[in-house]
Amino acid sequence: MDRMNRSQRLVAIMKLLSERPGELLPLSFFTERFGAAKSTISEDLALVKEALEADGSGRLRTHAGAAGGVQYWPLPSREEEQETLLELCRLLSDPGRILPGGFVYMTDLITHPIWSARIGAIMAARFIDAEPDVVLTVETKGIPLALMVARALGLPMVVARREGRVTEGPSVTLHYISGSRRIHTMTVGLRALWRGARVLVVDDFMKAGATARAMVDVAGEMGASVAGVGVFVSTAEPARKQVQRYVSLLTLEQVDEVARTVRVVPADRLTKE
Repeated sequence: MDRMNRSQRLVAIMKLLSERPGELLPLSFFTERFGAAKSTISEDLALVKEALEADGSGRLRTHAGAAGGVQYWPLPSREEEQETLLELCRLLSDPGRILPGGFVYMTDLITHPIWSARIGAIMAARFIDAEPDVVLTVETKGIPLALMVARALGLPMVVARREGRVTEGPSVTLHYISGSRRIHTMTVGLRALWRGARVLVVDDFMKAGATARAMVDVAGEMGASVAGVGVFVSTAEPARKQVQRYVSLLTLEQVDEVARTVRVVPADRLTKE
């Protein structure tokens, strides 16, 4: 590789950091790749950090010492976050999304790679300081969002299944009752979640919170602790959920099948009690 000038090297460094969110990259990784001295790379990283702080987006953390290096998380700025959430509210408040039974169609947004990545980055920003070790979700619609949260944080993702799979090995199974009084089963493989792990529970939707509660409980059964619970959309009612503390990005305030109206608004940044 030809020797790069500083501008070229900064672009290349940013590309590498974006491709490896959350990964601790030693300075030697950059010096070997760009054929530059550690002092030069340190100056480059300081410039990248300065630019990120000026933009209010992303987080670059440097680690001193022989085992040190740098970690980067691609998080949105406050302005980007608000712009994205408001646009999602506009899209989800379209009466054409109303489904029989008072449900709101949002699968197209959850499974769209650009939207799910933006939502995942916002969720990651809310929980990065909780320092989770793993993201836990339940099949199936929570998976795309949870995967994007896990990517933004540089963490593994674990999927709680509705039934056991021989390919998952030994597992812990939990039965729980949903808000509609139906009995459900949730199974997590013992190889997927380890004792002492800090779990971030992520799901696409919460009404009463029974599914989130079950994920919290199954994590506890496996000796893990819960770093946080995050959902994309929660309903305004019932106000009292089965999880005591959670973060919701959006609130479904009202759906009227007869009047054909639906209202989705950004949720408060407050943790629900």
